[in-house]
Amino acid sequence: MIVVAGIFSKEEHEMAKAKKATPASKATPAATTPAAKAKTVPAVRAAKKTGLTKKYLKTKPACKVTFFLPKEAAPEAESVFILGDFNNWAPDANPLMRLDEGDFTITLELETGRAYRFRYMIDGWKYENDWFADRYEPNPYGGEDSIVDV
Repeated sequence: MIVVAGIFSKEEHEMAKAKKATPASKATPAATTPAAKAKTVPAVRAAKKTGLTKKYLKTKPACKVTFFLPKEAAPEAESVFILGDFNNWAPDANPLMRLDEGDFTITLELETGRAYRFRYMIDGWKYENDWFADRYEPNPYGGEDSIVDV
């Protein structure tokens, strides 16, 4: 496990504890074949699209949350912003960065111990929920908001 700047996820912490408790077994490396390599590329892309990534900070009660909106959710978008409890629903406070593949992402530091409502605003008029949110809750406008628990 590599810890960068004191940041780790709960899953990484649990994995590290399990590794310390269990002696490592000797395993033989798997044979590398062209077919095995071909399966790796989609797996890497699929792993990237797992949605919300949470990295809990050791130095303060905060979590760095990376939000990810796949290009399929906004294929022709010029701009995407994230609005939520964490920025008082300000429509221009947090623009997402477009990645080379056309996906959008942003990392925000959020105080732990609570749930945050949020949505994406695409091109200033279209709202989209996070496909990978922890859950959804009804909002007063007849729709649903995405929820991230930290």
